[in-house]
Amino acid sequence: MKLLVFFLNKEEYLEEILEAFLELNIKGATILDSVGMGSIMAQDIPIFAGFKNLLQGSRPANKTILTVIPENLVQPAIKAIEQIVGSLEEPGRGLLIVLNVEQIFGLSKTF
Repeated sequence: MKLLVFFLNKEEYLEEILEAFLELNIKGATILDSVGMGSIMAQDIPIFAGFKNLLQGSRPANKTILTVIPENLVQPAIKAIEQIVGSLEEPGRGLLIVLNVEQIFGLSKTF
């Protein structure tokens, strides 16, 4: 099993990504509201206020999608995400991390 974590920069893509997950038979995900460190520093810490200009185009809030999936769905999920948001090699699309899951508790046995 793998934990796929996607920090989505443009939340208008969220629904489309979740629909793509369903098409891949990924039936569960947790979506969190998130804010990047740069946004917090530029807004809340006066000494870093000058960074606002450097952060132009970045969003004040993002969505973080977490889902535990079988290894065989990792590449299809990444491909689906990139079809929606564009290449993750391009800046500003989002950040995707895939981690090994050693143990998991609380998931349905049909998973």
